Amino acid sequence: MIPYGDIDTVFLDVGNTLISIDFEWVARELNARHVPCAAEALRRAEAKARPGYSDRLFNEGIPEGMDLFRMYLTVMLKELEATACLPPDEFDALVIELRKVLRPAGTGASLLWRSVMPRVPEALARFQAMGKQLVIVSNSDGTVERSITEAGLRPFFDVVVDSAIAGYEKPDPRIFAHALERSGATPERTLHVGDIYHADVTGARGAGVHVVMLDPFDDWSIDDCLRVPDVWAVADLLEQGRN
Repeated sequence: MIPYGDIDTVFLDVGNTLISIDFEWVARELNARHVPCAAEALRRAEAKARPGYSDRLFNEGIPEGMDLFRMYLTVMLKELEATACLPPDEFDALVIELRKVLRPAGTGASLLWRSVMPRVPEALARFQAMGKQLVIVSNSDGTVERSITEAGLRPFFDVVVDSAIAGYEKPDPRIFAHALERSGATPERTLHVGDIYHADVTGARGAGVHVVMLDPFDDWSIDDCLRVPDVWAVADLLEQGRN
């Protein structure tokens, strides 16, 4: 059981925790290619694809040289009604074309991951008002600090840990140990919040850190950790723990 009243540090993932991909942009690119798609349908497909993406990434093993962003697009579009029905050759060609447009060679994740999720700034302000230290712990490509700066979220955070800079990535517990060392936090008084079970839950627990998982549409069929819809709900838990 998580001792919410004792938590003084909150670790937060970035992608699909604080910032989402620009679904409006992706929907426009699909529509321009005669694939009718609304941003909200794409948002729902992306969330629905997360369990399968997590399982494939961390359980099945990824061949050396695999293009992870292409895999991410593939599993997401497989859950989108307008693209799931395409013939395999058309589907693959669409993924390849979108990959070039959305993540051109030499660009970082911040080009696509740039939409601040609903009520995130308000939730972060609530954490700060409660006196919580806030720390980013993200699997990224060295651009996560730029991403949160461009999104206007950097002032909320005391420490930013980017896996490409730290040298470890979730679920390796060493990235959490690194974040604990840099922030001066202790695992028993730290709560991690993220959206991918095999990265965030497994990794945090490996470092002795408490964890809450984000599952906005109840897509994950797991029962060994608390799941909530968003970071606002995590702020509710911490406030209730103070009473």
